[in-house]
Amino acid sequence: MTNISSLQKELLKYNPTLPNCLKDLSKLKIVLKEKAYPKTDEKEIEKLFKNTYGKEIIEFTSSSSAKENQAKKVAVVFSGGQASGGHNVITGLFDALKKLHPSSKLFGFLKGPIGIVNSKYIELTKEIIDDYRNMGGFDLIGSGRDKIETDEQLNNAYETAKKLNLDGLVVIGGDDSNTNACVLAEYFKKHDLKTNVIGVPKTIDGDLKNEYIETSFGFDTATKIYSDLIANIQRDALSAKKYYHFIKLMGRSASHIALECALKTHPNMAIISEEVLNKKMTLEMITKEIANLIEERNKDNKNYGVILIPEGLIEFIDEFKILISELNKILSDKKVEEEINNLNSLNEKIKHIEQLLSKESLNCFNLLPNSIKEQLLLDRDPHGNVKVSQIETEKLLIETVKKTLKEKNIKLNALSHFFGYEGRSSFPSLFDANYCYSLGHVAAVLINNNLSGYMSSLSNLKDNTDNWIARGIPITSMMNIEKRHGILKPVIKKALVELDSKAFKEFEKNRKKWAKNDDYAYPGPIQYFADHEISLSIPISLILRD
Repeated sequence: MTNISSLQKELLKYNPTLPNCLKDLSKLKIVLKEKAYPKTDEKEIEKLFKNTYGKEIIEFTSSSSAKENQAKKVAVVFSGGQASGGHNVITGLFDALKKLHPSSKLFGFLKGPIGIVNSKYIELTKEIIDDYRNMGGFDLIGSGRDKIETDEQLNNAYETAKKLNLDGLVVIGGDDSNTNACVLAEYFKKHDLKTNVIGVPKTIDGDLKNEYIETSFGFDTATKIYSDLIANIQRDALSAKKYYHFIKLMGRSASHIALECALKTHPNMAIISEEVLNKKMTLEMITKEIANLIEERNKDNKNYGVILIPEGLIEFIDEFKILISELNKILSDKKVEEEINNLNSLNEKIKHIEQLLSKESLNCFNLLPNSIKEQLLLDRDPHGNVKVSQIETEKLLIETVKKTLKEKNIKLNALSHFFGYEGRSSFPSLFDANYCYSLGHVAAVLINNNLSGYMSSLSNLKDNTDNWIARGIPITSMMNIEKRHGILKPVIKKALVELDSKAFKEFEKNRKKWAKNDDYAYPGPIQYFADHEISLSIPISLILRD
């Protein structure tokens, strides 16, 4: 590598800390604990995963004598979006395989799961991976969002694994990717292929967690980066005293990022989608709540502030979901589509659609600025559906709040921001660096013991790294049946923010104070060489985990 920074040089030399249970792999033996089953849809999951269902949770202990291991051939793949720490999963996996047997080999599939299907890979040698230790991104082998689910794709994956004579395949990804790992594990077992498939929990969104998985990797780094940016904006708002900053944060399916960043920075308001859903809040209610906050601060001559908005908010508002559903149905009618296309102006098109909406949806539609109405009517995916994920919620709320405040003769000066990609490929925090390196070790040990359909797991993460507990968790135990694109499918259940959790209760207890006062917190940038209390800090929501 050339032209690397001083920090990069130091991080390349950093040796991640392993928990005590993983420090001597030569004497490690597995312990079978209780069997783990899904919370719902047991019969359906068992029927689909006959060969990998009802397996025991795996823990590890030290034996008195060293075990003789065989050389293994293992491959690894990144699946889905980037998350800081991914390269450390690979280096941890590589180092562990070499500790278990120096002749073991590691391959990397290129550009994500499609690399498995098309048999595109490279051998990952020490010379190659040493340049990626403690580095961000997924650029060592690349990633992709392809899935392996058709019979042809599954057969191609089988042929690739058979050709390489793989003992193991490690899938680094989120809930959908780990579901795919479980599908592959089942397919390989069904066809008597020796390749054991292990999943690793990755997503900055933080929605891949449950009683066994305390957090996904990348969440800590991302929320620290976003929180530093939010804090910088808070300081700017406090200095300039003339703008409200509406900040949308990545996390479409859950509000874990918004909640964690709120706990870290104390903004004037943070909307939590799960609370919106629970309280059946409408767009008008959310708009009024923000407008009331701004009005109250205006009385104290505070015409500035910071408001956090989760990326997926729109999809948690019932009336908006109904509106989208109605629009999708209306616009799928070829006659209506032709009528709209024949109209010249946007206003004519809007008026035409308004006549076709139900009263409830019309009320919601009328709240929207024309820019959003235009997007809903004209910007649709190949199936003719509205592109909900691309709606700029932060700009939508600025417009609806402006309209409400105008009626009260209060002027709103607002700026919009979206923090997403900024948090996905940074140098990992030391927590994520250690966590990912250890997850790679656990994956290697599971494969070494011929276990398949498991997710690499570490628990007791609130404690010192030495005391983390390594585990293998059956992926089938995390699954449920959900409707995806109109078809019932087995998927790992996404974890939403729980409103009775200690993390949300802490936020709820303080938000009124944060709303009125400028009680901003400034966590600062990620630290790597400070005292352990700072450099090895963990997410607040993890500290408050029950």
